[in-house]
Amino acid sequence: MTEVERKFLVTSEDFKLEATNQFQIVQGFLNTHPERTVRIRVNGDIGFITVKGLSSDSGASRYEWEQEIPIQEAQDLLRLCETPLLEKTRYEIPFGTVIFEVDEFKGDNDGLIVAEVELTKESDHFEKPDWLGDEVTGQIKYYNSQLVKNPFKSW
Repeated sequence: MTEVERKFLVTSEDFKLEATNQFQIVQGFLNTHPERTVRIRVNGDIGFITVKGLSSDSGASRYEWEQEIPIQEAQDLLRLCETPLLEKTRYEIPFGTVIFEVDEFKGDNDGLIVAEVELTKESDHFEKPDWLGDEVTGQIKYYNSQLVKNPFKSW
């Protein structure tokens, strides 16, 4: 399956007033090669394994395969992941015809807030809330797999 996603910086915490859900996420990477990443994620009491392929030239689309796995298996696999693990709070914000997922990072990435929106195709139009800042789609330093290697605090 191809994932189409655009990514933006967030300019204020006003998004929190519009959030309909929020989740604590811990994730790690078994492989962070740009051509293929393998991610383990614990989202509350649900575990996932995700494989992502190389991004398109624009950075907005790439192959993604994701499977829910038992929470205990996800926690066991997190122990095998590259360190440090990535921790964040994810907020879901419906806006117009889309849902923005806003990640507020913790630990070495504290202070970084990034919004993502999933689309059906790269050319899809969507409304942008006032708190949405500069687009960073395709900028590799904002990929979660890269924030493990080069955290926000070291920029």
